[in-house]
Amino acid sequence: MSAELEMVIGLEIHAELKTKTKIFCGCSTAFGAEPNTQCCPVCTGMPGALPVLNREAVRLAAMAGLAAHCRISRHSVQDRKNYFYPDLPKAYQISQYDRPLCEDGWLDIETETEKKRIGITRIHIEEDAGKLIHRPEGTLIDCNRCGVPLIEIVTEPDLHSAAEVRAFLTKLRAILMYAGVSDCKMNEGSLRCDVNLSVRPRGEQALGTRTEMKNLNSFQFISRAIEYEFRRQAGEVAAGREIVQETRRFDEKSGKTFAMRKKENADDYRYFPDPDLPPIEISEQELAQWEAQLPVLPDARKAQYVDRFGLSAYVAEQLTASRATADYFEQAAALTSAPKTVAGLLLTEVPRLLEPGSEVIPVQPRRMAALADLLAQGDLSSGAGKAVLGALWTQDGDPRTLAEELGLLQISDEQALWPVALAVVEHNPKAAGDWRRGKQAALQSLVGQCMKQTRGRGNPAVLQVLLRRALEQ
Repeated sequence: MSAELEMVIGLEIHAELKTKTKIFCGCSTAFGAEPNTQCCPVCTGMPGALPVLNREAVRLAAMAGLAAHCRISRHSVQDRKNYFYPDLPKAYQISQYDRPLCEDGWLDIETETEKKRIGITRIHIEEDAGKLIHRPEGTLIDCNRCGVPLIEIVTEPDLHSAAEVRAFLTKLRAILMYAGVSDCKMNEGSLRCDVNLSVRPRGEQALGTRTEMKNLNSFQFISRAIEYEFRRQAGEVAAGREIVQETRRFDEKSGKTFAMRKKENADDYRYFPDPDLPPIEISEQELAQWEAQLPVLPDARKAQYVDRFGLSAYVAEQLTASRATADYFEQAAALTSAPKTVAGLLLTEVPRLLEPGSEVIPVQPRRMAALADLLAQGDLSSGAGKAVLGALWTQDGDPRTLAEELGLLQISDEQALWPVALAVVEHNPKAAGDWRRGKQAALQSLVGQCMKQTRGRGNPAVLQVLLRRALEQ
């Protein structure tokens, strides 16, 4: 049944803005403080306390909109969203409803199979809620996060797979970090995602009944939640049961989603303009200044990498997903004749060595460039390259010198390898006979024997040529 259905996904992403103080008061936004030490009467909504808008939060939200090709409203309004919030003492949230700050944007994404444009309905500012800590003896509340400034990014229902969702979130995270809008640390809760998912028969345009999966804070959990919820809804359709519009939570241990509550609609929130906050007015001059502050964004860098270094669009997309990685790549690529090899190292071997959550590469770009040259010239095998990179991770040094000290430099000299090829052919008559009878796979077996004899240092390409010569004699 699932093969006859397609999933339709829209996202609601919350990103904490990179301000030093909260959105309506002077309390710190620093992560990790002792519970309830960074809150005041304003951010906890005490009677008589009045909010004052943090202008930097507006600038950062507008920067996010500009980076996502949105139209920035010159006049927008903040509204009260009324709901039972156990983690917001004032029992309502200051958000934006019908007059958001940013509208009608888009981002282009690239998966391994296609390129696609994803529409962004709106980006609006709002305040974050606190945090509940559940214990056997009861539930505690930490109000430190109350009033931390957020943007909520709402997409069109343009996504149809977990791979597309991951690509979109990767691109969004990149532009927010490039623009200095948010640190996007999912492990600290500064980037969270709600996934709205429905199913429909392939080829149909009408949307099905959606469910919402709340507060997913890792790419892995998001992908797992999407795949499970699609299978669950497809099973409901196959059994002839209706999909219930509801909010669901994803359980990380079981990999399943569970119903939490019936999904609310806009009417349930009873929005009205906040009487304590004036409208947000942005001048043309102010907007122009903010737009001039935008750095070169991922898509522009990606185009440069494809044109200048000959990278594929997909590889360039992966490199530019992190500003730190892109900066490092450009420094190393300027010092090597093998930029594609640098890109390969950064996307495959470097992530294996990095500490979780870290983007700091302890290897100087010039050392990475020199290592790429050794690999591209055939002086190191891929396995030896990994070993040298591992050594560079803990000590600075010239890659060639390190390779020599470790006995890893590849042997490409035909005079040195010719006796090895002759001996391997002589001592492996079955494989030699198989090759002469047309079994090309036998050659790889002989190359493997040569690599064993040279302790992995023989150049496989050179060995193939020499083995063919020895077999033909």
